[in-house]
Amino acid sequence: MLQPLYNTSLSLLTDLYQITMAYGYWKSGTAEKEAVFNLYFRKHPFQGGFTIACGLSSVVDYLNAFSFSDDDVQYLGTLTGTDGQPLFDPAFLDYLRTLRFTGDIDAVPEGTVAFPNEPLVRVRGPILQCQLLETPLLTLVNFQSLIATKAARMRLAAQNDTLLEFGLRRAQGIDGGITASRAAYIGGCDATSNVLAGKLYGIPVRGTHAHSWVMSFDSELESFQVYADVLPNNVTLLVDTYDTIQGVKNAIEAGKKLKERGYQFSAIRLDSGDLAYLSIEARKLLDEAGFEETSIVGSNDLDEYLVTSLKQQGARINIWGIGTKLVTAYDQPALGGVYKLAAIQNPAGEWEYKLKLSEQAIKISTPGIQQVRRYYNERGFISDMIYNEETPPTGPSTMIDPYDFTRQRRFTESTAFEDLLVPVFRKGQPVYTTPAIQAVRNRVQQQLARLHPSIKRFTNPHAYPVGLEQQLHQLRTDLILKMRQR
Repeated sequence: MLQPLYNTSLSLLTDLYQITMAYGYWKSGTAEKEAVFNLYFRKHPFQGGFTIACGLSSVVDYLNAFSFSDDDVQYLGTLTGTDGQPLFDPAFLDYLRTLRFTGDIDAVPEGTVAFPNEPLVRVRGPILQCQLLETPLLTLVNFQSLIATKAARMRLAAQNDTLLEFGLRRAQGIDGGITASRAAYIGGCDATSNVLAGKLYGIPVRGTHAHSWVMSFDSELESFQVYADVLPNNVTLLVDTYDTIQGVKNAIEAGKKLKERGYQFSAIRLDSGDLAYLSIEARKLLDEAGFEETSIVGSNDLDEYLVTSLKQQGARINIWGIGTKLVTAYDQPALGGVYKLAAIQNPAGEWEYKLKLSEQAIKISTPGIQQVRRYYNERGFISDMIYNEETPPTGPSTMIDPYDFTRQRRFTESTAFEDLLVPVFRKGQPVYTTPAIQAVRNRVQQQLARLHPSIKRFTNPHAYPVGLEQQLHQLRTDLILKMRQR
């Protein structure tokens, strides 16, 4: 989807230090050294208890088109160092012209619930190539996972009501608006106002009119009647331009004439004021006039907390329009995803495991060619265990919390499980069939249904158990001790 949209090479969508490191690998003769990197996040966004993995489809598109165009290479040739001389050797630029991704990608399918420290994407291949993918993969996965998670929280708050996303005008630019619409639909929204996203991704589009439509006529009633005349099969009337209660009454008058013509009066929309009170009063007026089937749309800087509060207050809204606070992830503007080297092959072909040390325990990475094993039973998900594919668990297995070794769980051979990371690329070739966006959206709801309600609550959610397989925990501990003693 990316390439038709931008119609240009995206290989320079990266930080300069990725290219300087790639140059360093090339110059030092280590460019082809086999390496493994893991992309993961450290904390759930929005102080929540789960995260929705999203963005894999965009990763596949990006890698299928990965190359450096002549324009890209020419631009890199203009960069200079502190001495005013070219930053890169011309031979390296020629190397980039023919560079294609030849490695392996394993990833968690989009729509999967994920938890801190679990790899969402695992990249294996020549270290130069792996390095060049760090920034673009983080860009593609971080934002979409953030928005999909926010939308999933909105869906939980709205329950079975219709949920609309219309935040394009407040989004962070063109790409921010389009990818937010995609991720919001995956997370649980039913439709978007973003017409281009509808075209690109097959998302249902919805929309009505703005206050300017009402203000352009001599009276509110006239504006409603004209709108109903020209679009009788799409009548949702915005009733709060002047006096909201009078606006509802005017909408009812327009609705009566619409009904006489055999069309349905779909909805009114409340976009300001006390939404609980106004929706209750509007419902009374609509029902008294025989419009029991006419819906009430509520909007106005809504988020999951306000939607929950309005429902608790008895608001009669059954369609929720979410804009700014969804597409901008208003209360947390970024997912803290990271991309860390976890293993590298020595000349003998043996894996040397790598670990990033820190004074902050949360920032100490985990070594290994990681896979995530999710245990479950008939009631739902039980726990996730991260293990090293080079030393997979056999028979009964023990999971240890990396931040508290006294917290352990033991799983028998009979405990049901699935391994979450699936092959996406092998030797640079795609081996994964990207599911339709509707299937991804359905997966989100299926996954959330298997989480305990305590994990899905907005305030002080229960922590879902995630840990390291015993052998991997020991490997990590040994590496930490070894590095501390240096």
